[in-house]
Amino acid sequence: MANMEIKLYNALTRKKELFEPTDPDVTKVYACGPTVYNTVSIGNFRTFLFTDMLVRTLEYNRQSVRFVMNITDVGHLVSDGDDGEDKLEVGSAREGKTAWEVAEEYTAQFLLDADRLNLRKPDELPKATDHIEEQIAMVQELEKKGFTYTISDGVYFDTSKLDNYGELAGQKVEDKEAGARVEVNQEKKHATDFALWKISPEGEKRQMEWESPWGVGFPGWHIECTAMSVKYLGPLYDIHTGGMDLKMVHHPNEIAQSEGALGTTEARFWMHGEFLQVDSGKMSKSLGNANTVDDIIAKNIDPLAFRYLTLTAHYRSHLNFTWESLEAAQSALKKLRMIVRDWDTPAIGCAEYEKRFASAINDDLDMPQAVAIVWELVHDASQQTSAKAQSLLKFESVLGLGLRDYISRELVVPEDVQKLVDQREVARDTKDWEEGDRLRDEAQKLGFVIEDTPDGQRVTEE
Repeated sequence: MANMEIKLYNALTRKKELFEPTDPDVTKVYACGPTVYNTVSIGNFRTFLFTDMLVRTLEYNRQSVRFVMNITDVGHLVSDGDDGEDKLEVGSAREGKTAWEVAEEYTAQFLLDADRLNLRKPDELPKATDHIEEQIAMVQELEKKGFTYTISDGVYFDTSKLDNYGELAGQKVEDKEAGARVEVNQEKKHATDFALWKISPEGEKRQMEWESPWGVGFPGWHIECTAMSVKYLGPLYDIHTGGMDLKMVHHPNEIAQSEGALGTTEARFWMHGEFLQVDSGKMSKSLGNANTVDDIIAKNIDPLAFRYLTLTAHYRSHLNFTWESLEAAQSALKKLRMIVRDWDTPAIGCAEYEKRFASAINDDLDMPQAVAIVWELVHDASQQTSAKAQSLLKFESVLGLGLRDYISRELVVPEDVQKLVDQREVARDTKDWEEGDRLRDEAQKLGFVIEDTPDGQRVTEE
């Protein structure tokens, strides 16, 4: 496959741009990872899936990718402001465990769910608590360059020192000030100023706190991503991703920190995935509709059906989640798997389809178009199944739907299921349709579908 141009939407410039890595030998990507105070919802996983598609697309284009995702296990307060409790402390109180135990438990759950959704593993998965030293060093650098001030509860970044603060969010400083909510902390110079280091209140013992030049405390939420991305990817890397909710506060603050300390925008391209909605409304834990991968499995739905569902909407478009839409995605995925099971051993692929598929994914990750091309290929009777299998295996490296386990796979029918098939054959011969239906239903309970074809019964997995 010849290398093709890749165009990606850059939130910094608010337009699609031709993407080329700074270093031709490696493309550097950083993703804002989970805050591990609770089980990560499928809404959050939609964002992680978008990043996964990005990394897979870059690799499909023969680019070597260094992919870093952080684990936020301290510093993320319950609001985007600088007041309230740390989410890990909240999780600790809720579950009667230490904050460290909560972080460990939900980090493990996140990694399990990521594997269930077939997400490519990051090359580095740094935790905020393992990089306190780097965060303190960056705050000191900002302090040395005159971008900070210290008040009773911590060290803050002075956003008035940057003329272009808020550029990523499409707002000028004065507009952000005018639209900012009234802050609890009246000592802050400007409503948009944000905490770099929080000082623990006198007499209050936190589970997660460290010594610093400004007193015992903990890092602000924003500083961890800048400090860790710089450590693992350098002062100006290629792409930073996250959810649309990070575009207004967290990411502008990251850029401000990087510009103040390093004189760079941290990343050249900033990309954001749109929200997953529920019944056309907001998905959130506070509303009680933040479903998880375990919720999907509890309804006997393959987690990869959710992955398929996310492919049907562009990452910059809202995707409406309903259980009906997820069941439809599962049906489509099952149908695709059933079709490819009968295909021959892969040979030379279908060049025109491969060209069109590459063109779609390279146009700002147009996955809905890519899925449409897959189904065109599947239904194209003019192409040999062996050629279609070869092309689909290539597409699978981007789609990640587990199709490699189905193409040209010989189905092994368990003995108890085969017995039902044989009994049903007898029932069909004697025209005992009721018994035939009963036996078919029994097989389906065991995960196998018996179909009647002109050549006899055909058995497939659900």
